[in-house]
Amino acid sequence: MFDFLHGKIESALKKIRGRGALSAADVETTMKEVRTALLEGDVNFKVARDFCASVTEKALGESVLKSLSPDQQIIKIVHEELALVMGGEASGLNLQSSPPVIIMLVGLQGSGKTTTSAKLARLLRDSHKRSPLLVPADVYRPAAIEQLKTLGSSLQIPVFDSSASDRPLDIAIRAKDFASRHMHDVVILDTAGRLQIDAGLMDELRQISSAVGPVETLLVADAMTGQEAVNVAQGFDQALPLTGLILTKLDGDARGGAALSMRAVTGKPIKFVGLGEKSDALEPFHPERMASRILGMGDVLTLIEKASQQVTLEHSMDLEKKLKKDQFTFEDFLDQMKMIKKMGSVSSLASMIPGLNKLAKQVDPEKQEREFTKLEAIILSMTRQERRNHEIIDGSRRRRIAKGSGTAVEDVNKLLKQFVEMRKMMKQLMKMGPGMLGGLMGGGGLGGMLGRRR
Repeated sequence: MFDFLHGKIESALKKIRGRGALSAADVETTMKEVRTALLEGDVNFKVARDFCASVTEKALGESVLKSLSPDQQIIKIVHEELALVMGGEASGLNLQSSPPVIIMLVGLQGSGKTTTSAKLARLLRDSHKRSPLLVPADVYRPAAIEQLKTLGSSLQIPVFDSSASDRPLDIAIRAKDFASRHMHDVVILDTAGRLQIDAGLMDELRQISSAVGPVETLLVADAMTGQEAVNVAQGFDQALPLTGLILTKLDGDARGGAALSMRAVTGKPIKFVGLGEKSDALEPFHPERMASRILGMGDVLTLIEKASQQVTLEHSMDLEKKLKKDQFTFEDFLDQMKMIKKMGSVSSLASMIPGLNKLAKQVDPEKQEREFTKLEAIILSMTRQERRNHEIIDGSRRRRIAKGSGTAVEDVNKLLKQFVEMRKMMKQLMKMGPGMLGGLMGGGGLGGMLGRRR
């Protein structure tokens, strides 16, 4: 994510890092390179021009050029301006209206509306303690209704019963009434994909909006389409009262043009970003955190939030007690692996840690997933006694475990060695102070997993 922009901007700023004095010419030369990087990253021309002009104006201030570390001051300004371009502060959903709160998702066909509908419903249920109702209102795409019903069933989220023979307007009206009678406080309307220039279909959206009064009308746009996503957003915004944007496939967007241009061009906040195919791969958009990622500063706050969703205080204290008594077992190790998998790919987690963004690029997500699966198979092939006391695993036991897991004895030996190393690392974390294991996934657990790649 943002690999291209990060590399180009880092290269431009590298030339001024560590220099005790900077001239106006130095600043202007650097910002020309940054502007070129933004344009090559598919950022809107006006956005790139205004951004660089603003940074240059602030960077040429006397207090900056005469400061003890002008290079750090300029990097700070670039970070602040990047965050401002993307919206400044996070913009959440408006859920304070009288229930049911109607959220209507719109966009082009193929932008990911149906899967995003399910992801959003899960997020509202799990993080906001809401009772969402998914509503399939796409009667034009074959199997669209069944797709949402299947997604809803897998997540155990109710889906309104509609069919391809119904009118989208009627579906929306009936669904709102159904939600009111069955205590659903949020209704998510998954509408059909359409071009913003299709007058008939855009009028259909206006009729639905007028009939059910959505509190949020969110455009779902594919981040990988760059400037085209910005053009689509402008077209939909002219036809509908959009309240925000959801950028999908941001994990595959190396350039970042859409994320940097959307807010400035449309005036609408990016509320969520899709970062993968899994049902939990939808995150609130934080402009300042995204600016940090672009500049290679990591995103520790998001990492902490992800960890806190998986690790309770009781769990952390229990781990510390086990380590003190030397009772950390393969069963605990397996629990840590499962928690890491729930948090996302190792490469995405590593990219959130300052200084590890280059290492993150070296991690092959698919290969890492296979590695996780192999390790899990090895541990599950152990007897309960072996999982709880690794010291009893001798040569014959290792051969049996390898055969049972479909791996080689060398793989079992490697895991045993890494397990011992991880126990030592976690003990060191514990000695650094109480509560250090609360960040286990960012430290011992994640470090242990990444260690296999080096």
